[in-house]
Formats: sequence, C-alpha cells, structure tokens
Amino acid sequence: MNYVEEIKKIEQIQAERKQKNKLLSYNTGDKIHYKQLAFHKCTKKNRWVFGGNRTGKTECGAVEVVYMARGIHPYRTIKSATIGWVVSLSTQVQRDVAQAKILNYLNPDWIEDVVMTQGRKDNYKNGVIDYILVKNVFGTLSKIGFKSCDQGREKFQGTSLDFVWFDEEPPYDIYQECRMRVLDKNGDIFATMTPLKGMTFVYDEIYMNKFNNPEIWYEFISWDDNPFISEQAKLTMKASMSQDELKSRERGEFLDVGGRVYPEFDENINVIEPFDIPYEWQDKLSIDPGLKNPLSCHWYAVDYDGNIYVVAEHYESEKDIGYHSDMIHKISRELHWHTNSNGMIEALIDSAANQTTLASVRSVADLFYDHKILVNTNVNKDVFSGIQRVKSYLKNSLGETKLYIFNTCKNLIREIKAYRWGNGDSPVKVDDHSMDELRYYIMSHPENKRPKPELNIIQKEKERLIKSLRLRR
Repeated sequence: MNYVEEIKKIEQIQAERKQKNKLLSYNTGDKIHYKQLAFHKCTKKNRWVFGGNRTGKTECGAVEVVYMARGIHPYRTIKSATIGWVVSLSTQVQRDVAQAKILNYLNPDWIEDVVMTQGRKDNYKNGVIDYILVKNVFGTLSKIGFKSCDQGREKFQGTSLDFVWFDEEPPYDIYQECRMRVLDKNGDIFATMTPLKGMTFVYDEIYMNKFNNPEIWYEFISWDDNPFISEQAKLTMKASMSQDELKSRERGEFLDVGGRVYPEFDENINVIEPFDIPYEWQDKLSIDPGLKNPLSCHWYAVDYDGNIYVVAEHYESEKDIGYHSDMIHKISRELHWHTNSNGMIEALIDSAANQTTLASVRSVADLFYDHKILVNTNVNKDVFSGIQRVKSYLKNSLGETKLYIFNTCKNLIREIKAYRWGNGDSPVKVDDHSMDELRYYIMSHPENKRPKPELNIIQKEKERLIKSLRLRR
C-alpha cells in the first residue's frame, strides 16, 4: 500500500467511526456552533439556553446528557457513574424531541438496557422510554431517566440526582422539586427552551436573576448563531411569522418585552469582560443615595473615541454614609482611581443630597465631603431627555454602541433589563437606583471626543489590545 492509499484508508476509517459515533462529529467539522460550545464550557450549576426553532438549543442539551452519562465531558471532570433526568412537557414531546436527540448521540454499543413506559423494548426508538442504563468509561452503568411535566409534581420526588435537563420551560413547582433532587449531590440543572409563555419565573429568577444567584448562567441563541441553517431556510421561515413570533422563534427573546425602557440594551454587546482601563480614561463616580433603599454608585471611564465604560459597582442598603464612603475608597484603591489636587474622589449625586433632615443638621453632600468624597449636586434630572441620551449610547442611529458595562456590575445590568415604562411618559419608580445615577452621568458627559494625547509605545499597544477585546464582543 503506497502513501496515498494509506492516507485514504485512514480517512475512511475515521469517517466510519464518525458515522457510528455521532459525538465525534459534534462541533468538530468546518462549521462550529460557538454558542453550543459556550454552554458546554460553562461550569455554573444552573445553565439556560434561550433559543428559537432550529437554533441548535436542543442539540446541545442532548449532547450534555450523553457527555455526563458516559463520563466523557470535554470540559468537566466526572469521576463516577451519574444519574440524571430528562424532563419534557409531555410523553409525546419526549419521544419525538429530547429522547430522539439523545438516542442520535448515544451509540447503541453504549446501551446496557432500556426500560419502557410505552411500546416495545426491541423498538425503543418508537416508544416512550422510562430509563436507559448507559455503559460509562468507569466500567459501571449510568442512568438516564425520562420524565414529563404532565405527570405532576409527585412523580418528581425522592431521588438524588447528578443532573436534570429541562427540554422547554417546566412548571415552577416541578422546577423547584428538581432543584431539590440535585441538592444532595451538588448537581446540575440545565435547560433549553423557547420563551413563549411570557414573563414567568424563568424571566424573573433566571434572566433577571432577582436573587443574584452566582450559579445562574444563560445564553440567547438565534438562527444567525447556527451555522447549519442556510440563508434560504431563514428567509422561508421568516416569511410565515409575525414580528412578535420572530422575537421568540428566531432569537429566543421573551415574548412579553413590550414596555422596556431600554430595548436597545443587548448583553452580548453592551456587557463585556473587565480589563485594566488606562489611567487617562478614568472620569467620575455617579451616586444615587439611599438609606433603606440601596445606595447605588458606579465608576465611569471614557476612552478617546467617546465610548463610556462602567467599570465597578457599590450597591448596598441600610448602611450609613461612613460605611458607604469606606467602601467607595476601598474599591477606588483597588482600581487605582485618581483623586483631585486635594486628594478627594469626585462624584455626581442627586441634588436631594443637599437637603438636611430632622435626624441631622448636615446634608448627605456634607457628610460625603467629610469622608473626602467631593460630590457635585448640579446634575440634570430630566428623566425623559436623560433616557433618550442613554438610548443613544446603548445604540445610536447608525447602530453603533458607545456604552459598555463590565459584567461585574450585576445590579446595574439587572436594573437596566427590568426598567419599564409606567403610565404616561415616566418609568415605573421601582428598583431604579442605578438607572438614576446612570442618567446623571450620561447627561453630564459631553458628546464630543476627548483630546487624545501623544501615547508612548506601551500605551499604544495597551489601547490596541483593549479595542480588540471590545470588538470581539
């Protein structure tokens, strides 16, 4: 056998292996679905993929189940056999969607046994499976159980699990029950769904993350993220859908998002990973004071193209000015934040900070001054014009973004997603502390670019790296 024939033989063997083992072909060819990979790489315990039809969301959920059952996860260390559930809305949906996807990636040689709920064991692909015993790489057996939401909460009790996959949004009581099932083993919840039910618990607890759970992660997948959909197929699907349908079925967006003050906000664009900002970019802090309500404070920087960066956050309630001042100084030291010629940190603040109360003869502004924080109360508080200005920074008429928020500013991100119009032209005055001080800063910021000083070689390289980081978003 000559060299060419040997290469062809090797390629043929590899092709046969991939045909037999579909996992070998998953995201390994010329086309890569990067958002599927982001889901698999994430190490958090509560992961959600919001996507429309044919975005590839169910595919990554099924592959994750097989990875865990086999003990061969490429991005996690699995040390022993696993037990998990696959939860569908009904037995029919289970058979036609989640079950079929898992069997597509589960090599028949890996199946030790199949127990049926409906149908014949020798034709399990066309029946409803109760559970599958899977041979894993440890020489033991893992178990994939199948559940449907129409069975009711009682059927979800009693078992300790390593993982639960929700294929589409479950009822809240079943979600809560499954969370209890993975508690003993510190297991994983993951879900792939199209958000068609409006603003349910998934919107509040996952997308808004109202409890600030550090283990929650989510991603939106659209048709454009799936490299396996042709442009013609996209056009065909779009032709039969309304704009509201397209929001959910093309992009995986929550249906009932009308009334958002900032629909221009896009976490994939406006939220970025932190980086060390140049000293020359540092500008001011902006504060919305509060006692029982949270005091919201953010650190703002501006590059020479006029882009604004929100780089740090202090957000706490029921604390006095002394405590807040200490925290502001602590965060400023960590950032190596600049001070004025008198060694004071400069900040913008609501003009109400000039007022005194019955409890104190001194104003909030005075108290901050005592702690070497110089606050400027001359801020523009016009809500409507301020909102329009913020909108123009989130996305201007040319589609350009000028406002970037570090992903560590979780309360600002949460508030901007939840900020909604009330009656008339005013937003609802609930949980809007960061929104107020964001407007104060944006309204104080001149629209023209800052003069750019001559940079040395090191500064130029640093700025180049920062711009490349932002463009990759």
